[in-house]
Formats: sequence, structure tokens, C-alpha cells
Amino acid sequence: MQRLWALGQRPLTPSLFRSIHSSSVSNAAPVASTASSPDTTPSASTKWTANSIRTGLIARKRGMTSLWNDQGARLPVTVLQLENCQVTANIKTLRKDNTEYHAVQVAASDKPAKNTSQQMLGHFRKAKVSPKRIVREFPVTPDAHVPVGTTLSAIHFVPGQYVDVTANSIGKGFQGPMKRWGFKGLRASHGVSISHRSGGSTGAHQDPGRVWPGKKMAARMGGTQVTTQNLHVVRVDTSLNLIYVRGAVPGVDDAHVMIRDAKKKMTALSMHNQAKGLYEKVLPKGVDDLPFPAGTTELAKKLPAVVEAPAYRRSLFIPQE
Repeated sequence: MQRLWALGQRPLTPSLFRSIHSSSVSNAAPVASTASSPDTTPSASTKWTANSIRTGLIARKRGMTSLWNDQGARLPVTVLQLENCQVTANIKTLRKDNTEYHAVQVAASDKPAKNTSQQMLGHFRKAKVSPKRIVREFPVTPDAHVPVGTTLSAIHFVPGQYVDVTANSIGKGFQGPMKRWGFKGLRASHGVSISHRSGGSTGAHQDPGRVWPGKKMAARMGGTQVTTQNLHVVRVDTSLNLIYVRGAVPGVDDAHVMIRDAKKKMTALSMHNQAKGLYEKVLPKGVDDLPFPAGTTELAKKLPAVVEAPAYRRSLFIPQE
């Protein structure tokens, strides 16, 4: 982790952010035809709108560390790294209610061909990408399809925006109700005999004569899919394909995680402010635009190696007047 600090640069100014966003829009790739319907014509629009939903990325959780912003405040961050994340298919299907479902299929982390099934080898060969360890699809809007074979970069997410991170939580084994559900437990003395951490009564006498489904009891804890919402992107390192998000992320180190634009603080809020005419609040403060339909490695070559989000809050170390 020490080698990362050698690439540190001063935080970028909002004017430089605007140049980044303008270049990302001009260099956005056209929409490719979908895998399920090859006759679909590419969309002419390559500009992000408030109603657009972009694809997500697959990254590896590398661990947690600390950063200091331009005001000297310490921020706990999780480091997420992209491993040759590429687009393998564009999906378009028709639902039973005659509505269209659009998605972008993304794969990451190269895998030896000898350990890959023949079916998946044919799929990767058709997409002209190397075999991958993990394949996921992200629902998108019809204007957000990405050409098959495109290599995605960490600059897909702009410092200053919010993201949702999904992964399998750490398995904690069989746990009691106090650890699993936060129960208070029984008394530490006065008649309680060797049952201080028990769950207490679970039934309700003869009526109903059984334990209701969903009762909070002791069982296996963790090891399930968890989504941590509204994590702030603090820094993006385009040379090492690193994304620094503030806060904790589910999963063990080196586990695969899925990152997408925050559903509440980005997608829903931008649509809401756009409908109300609050155009200056469509995106978070300091973010003027997003790479659309995706941030690619070609775009990353035109940007600085390290991009940081400036601190907009009042410094804690400057006395108020």
C-alpha cells in the first residue's frame, strides 16, 4: 500500500473537474447492438441524462486504509481495484408485459482457459475477450449499452459521487440471538441459572401452539449478499485502476464486489431534481457530468494518474469567526 502515496497529487480544482467531464462526454463510445437482437440500431445520444442508468463494475476488495483530504481531516477508505474488467455482452429481452429489459454483461479477473468450461470459452471467444473468473450483468437504460469487448477503467466513477457496493458478507458461523440480533440477554444474577445469553421464550402457549416463521433465533450469521449504499468516492487512481470509497465494504479481502451508481443518492435523486427543475442539484456537488456510457481505458489515458475529490465542508482546524 505504500507505493500508492508516491502517485499522490494535489486535489483537482472544480475547473479541472469540468474539463474531465467534458472530455469524457466527447470520448464516449457509441452504443453497440445487443446480443439478443443484433438488428438493434445504435443510439445517437452519448450524453448522460438524469434518466440514464449506467452499467456497474466488478472489482476486488484490497483492504482498508486512511487518507487525508486537503483540510487535513482523516478519512477511512476501502481500496477497490479493477482487474481487466471488460464488457462481454449487451442484453435486450422482452418481458411478458411487452416492456424491454436492457442490461450490460461485465466480466473481470482473467482465468486460465484450462479451468474454464467449453460453454464459457465459446462465450468469451465470441466477445473477443480472455476467459474471466466472474461474470455479472447490470440493468441499464436503452441508451447506456457499451460495445462488446470494451475495457472499463476506474474513471467510470467520478470522485465526489456516491456508489452502492454489493458483495457476500463475511461468514461468522452459528451465533446466538445476542450477537445475531442484538438481544439484551437475561439478568446477570437473581435467579437466572446458566441462561444469561439465551434467547428467552419462543412460543406463545397453546394458541398458536407453534413458533411463528421468521422468529429471531440462533442460526448461521453472515455469508449472505449485502449491499452498502451511498458510499462517497474519495479518490480514483487511473494508473493502478483503484477506487477509494469512504467507509466499509462487505466481504473479505480480495473478494469480488459489484460497484454501481448509488440508487438513492444518485439515480433517484437526479431524476427527482431534474423533474423539479433543480438542474444544479442533479449531480452531487462538484460533479458536473459522468462518463457515458462508460469510463474506458482510452479515456483514462487522457486524464491525470490520480483524481481526488476536494473537501467542501468547513475545515475543523480553522476557528469560526
